Amino acid sequence: MEPININSLNKIFDNRIRVGIMSILSVNSVLAFNDLKELLQLTDGNLASHLKNLEENEYISVKKGFIGRKPHTTYSATSKGKEAFLKHLDALEKIIKKMK
Repeated sequence: MEPININSLNKIFDNRIRVGIMSILSVNSVLAFNDLKELLQLTDGNLASHLKNLEENEYISVKKGFIGRKPHTTYSATSKGKEAFLKHLDALEKIIKKMK
């Protein structure tokens, strides 16, 4: 049997929260911070740290603004982020198929 190559997995997506964020942003073009927080059932701080990681790696883009006087932040997956996430999912799929 051919060895399983885990090097093709993207370390950024080794966390379930970042996988969740990218999954959600892959099917929603833009989503607000509070919507992500509610969907993932996370605290502000926990979500913010994972969003920061994805933003620093240019996998998501952030737009900050106001609705009335309230701050409103939205997120979307970048082309680079979508491509990296799809490659990661493809690598996982290949590993799973080898296990069968």
